[in-house]
Amino acid sequence: MKIRFTPSARTQFLSALSYIRRDNPQAALNFRERTETVLRRLEQFPNSGRVVPEFPDLPYREVVVTPYRFFYRVKGEIVWIIAVWHGAQLPEEPVS
Repeated sequence: MKIRFTPSARTQFLSALSYIRRDNPQAALNFRERTETVLRRLEQFPNSGRVVPEFPDLPYREVVVTPYRFFYRVKGEIVWIIAVWHGAQLPEEPVS
């Protein structure tokens, strides 16, 4: 399995890193490292994330890297990260 970000998810992730970095550069590095660890686990266990509680009937899953939620979908041999939201945000129905 390979991990790929959609363009919008990549923008959301980079925006989150930038936001954290403004106040605490070390926290941004820590967040990025934690994110890489969690996403690497999806390479071997793509269904290890939970079903998105707000949309249990859709084919999306999520992993949490506090305080952000990474929404994804498995297509073939690729785990597509489709959105990155702060945990306080209410998710809208994902569009892949």
